[in-house]
Amino acid sequence: MSDIPLIDLAADPFALFATWMAEAEKTEPNDPNAMAVATATPDGRPSVRMLLLKGADERGFVFYTNLESRKGRELRENPHAALLFHWKSLRRQIRIEGPVEPVSAAEADAYFTSRSRTSRLGAIASDQSRPLDDRKTFEERLKTVQEKYGDGPIPRPANWSGFRVVPEAIEFWQDRPFRLHDRAVWTRSKSGDDKGWNVTRLYP
Repeated sequence: MSDIPLIDLAADPFALFATWMAEAEKTEPNDPNAMAVATATPDGRPSVRMLLLKGADERGFVFYTNLESRKGRELRENPHAALLFHWKSLRRQIRIEGPVEPVSAAEADAYFTSRSRTSRLGAIASDQSRPLDDRKTFEERLKTVQEKYGDGPIPRPANWSGFRVVPEAIEFWQDRPFRLHDRAVWTRSKSGDDKGWNVTRLYP
């Protein structure tokens, strides 16, 4: 019914993710690594926002944030998250769910150093997610931070780091004509010491 190939159930989910991300990088006009990140409070009240994926390998999927932001607080209190990538140009999406763990200090330092100087200064000046009486207040704080550090090194603030989502489930979704979509989910095996994956094709 369609010349779109079906999702390969024999594929390694991390390799398939890398392939789809590489294809999205060629077709998406902006931020192919953009993803919705859903967190929840201990009593299950959810919140979601768009972030940028900053690392992906067999250990999991990494993003960075102010640890005192709403998502930072929720992840400390309820260390689980869900991610959603949607690539409209390819008519594809990937859903990822699992517990989160903090990245190492070395990883956080390396990524922080790679950011633009203004972004690093902004991370220090911003009380992310907290009330701001006036935009001018933030701009004045940024100016103060700029004057403090001048042209010197900018240390990573203690309240800025990253999280790694360790996937327990990765679902791939491919649009097909007439809403007869192709879906497949990889779930991490929980049998003994087996660290493999169980894979199942899903009804659209």
